Amino acid sequence: MIKWLAARRWAKGSLTGVCGVLLLGAIGLFGWPFFSGIYNSWLQHNLAGQFGSGAIRKAYLGHRVGEGQPLTRIKMPAIGVNVIVVEGTSESALRAGAGHYPDTALPCTVGNVAIAGHRTTYGKPFSNVDQLKVGDPIQLDTPIGSCTYSVTQAPFSVLPTDLSVVDNTPGQYTLTLTSCTPKGSASHRIIIKAALRTTPAMA
Repeated sequence: MIKWLAARRWAKGSLTGVCGVLLLGAIGLFGWPFFSGIYNSWLQHNLAGQFGSGAIRKAYLGHRVGEGQPLTRIKMPAIGVNVIVVEGTSESALRAGAGHYPDTALPCTVGNVAIAGHRTTYGKPFSNVDQLKVGDPIQLDTPIGSCTYSVTQAPFSVLPTDLSVVDNTPGQYTLTLTSCTPKGSASHRIIIKAALRTTPAMA
């Protein structure tokens, strides 16, 4: 094999190129979650600093929080989650790890609050949402107050085209979390449903 390659420089060059491509692919496959996690940590630090500012509080009260700006902090003690959620679910917004569906209710208000989050990259805050159980608390802190929801049913999955899970719930205080499932695949969405269990403490 070595003699054959030595006699055919084009083959040797091609093999070297293929090896290089495979190496880069391996680095991307295994390294991307690591580097996206580092970026996410830096971004979360910056978002936390903005979250307590007067400018964000004013924007929140005026319903003018822009895409990628901090909207709420989600805490799920059962799975060790405590992250800032930004407004928007675009690719760039979700680099924060979790984002609020813009057309759904604001945290702690009547209607369906819907939040999407990553499971394998960008801090993977929703990595273990499948482990949430009925009754587990989910707290949302906003610039003007906090509230706590309680998981109402076991996590379930739907097709990505099923948007009914984020439909509004008039007259009800509900929360919906969405993420890809199984991990590393976008074939389905895992859904967590919760309902308000405490009176919102809004300033």
